[in-house]
Amino acid sequence: MKRATIWILVALPIALLVGWIASHTYWTDVKLPLPLKGDAATNPFYAAQHFAEALGSQSAWDRVFTTPSTDAVIVVSSWHWSLSSGRRDALKRWVESGGRLVVGSSLADGDGDFERWTGIATDYREVNVDEERPSSERDESCHSFNEERDTRSGDSTAAGTYWLCDFDTFSFLTTARRPAWALRDKLGLQVVRTTVGRGRVTVINSEPFRYRGLFDGDHARFFVAATELRAADDVHFLSEDEHPSLLALTWRYGGSIVVLTLALIGLALWRTGVRLGPLAAPLQAARRSLAEQIRGTGQFALRHGGGDSLHAASVRALDEAAARRVAGYARLSAKERGAALAELTGLDRHALLKAIHHEGARRATELRDTIALLEAARRLTLVLRQAQDEHKGR
Repeated sequence: MKRATIWILVALPIALLVGWIASHTYWTDVKLPLPLKGDAATNPFYAAQHFAEALGSQSAWDRVFTTPSTDAVIVVSSWHWSLSSGRRDALKRWVESGGRLVVGSSLADGDGDFERWTGIATDYREVNVDEERPSSERDESCHSFNEERDTRSGDSTAAGTYWLCDFDTFSFLTTARRPAWALRDKLGLQVVRTTVGRGRVTVINSEPFRYRGLFDGDHARFFVAATELRAADDVHFLSEDEHPSLLALTWRYGGSIVVLTLALIGLALWRTGVRLGPLAAPLQAARRSLAEQIRGTGQFALRHGGGDSLHAASVRALDEAAARRVAGYARLSAKERGAALAELTGLDRHALLKAIHHEGARRATELRDTIALLEAARRLTLVLRQAQDEHKGR
């Protein structure tokens, strides 16, 4: 009985909790926007272009300004007005010739030229940091705009209202000229159109036509009114926020120079680079002969030592050969050595003494003759010694 009571006390709260969750829960389908893909993800005017084309117009997204026909429409967004005076003046001439220009709030104008040309400026209301924004402004990004028309234009169409979104609640537009068409909210003018020459310039204090913004509020109807869109119009969307990379621009405008430069660099690297093999076939390695080594050594000694070392070596070699042939040769005087060598070899005694004891500088030819005489005496001494040894052996 006690166990059953415990189970009841545990199961009852769980059952009540499950019943409460079941009664307060329901299943429904919620549509969520999918991420943009393809051209819709890269082209900010994808929706506006298709909308204009569906109304019978032609559209294009331009990154570079090219002068269209005077009955066309240009919608400018994220564009630098003062970057190039040439294209700015060309755009001015196109508008003054009858073109229709629509400009968003992202137009960059550093020197105020656009304001002086159109007479339209941006102003800001004073904001107290302690002031709390109304709940309608905090929670509602869309509100109503009243349309204003210039009665002098002869347009009898009644002014209407637009429900627009994502307009700045701290800034508004001002103009000293009489607007041809405008939209105003409680803060002030948010859209102003003025006449410049034979053309018209419409300034919007927002960017309502980019990406999915065209589907908010009355933005589609507002697009038609801002561009004064008519069937068969040519609409150009001009923007610089999506532009080719520096590499792509270099290849587009200087591809031939790039190819020529790379070819010259490749040729220079090939000309100065390390070769894969020698310029000529290597000679077959061979060991020098003994005679070549002796001649090379003698020439080196003659060139750098004056021949003294060669003469001393030749005399020493002759003395060693004679010492083996003549008994007591080392104890003999210079004249006795000369006489012994002359008797032994048959060479002239005075020439031998002069060759052995010649001092002072010698010309190359004299040194060569002296060494040749000493070498001949040495060889004759060795030959006589060898012949003597063979005779004793018999």
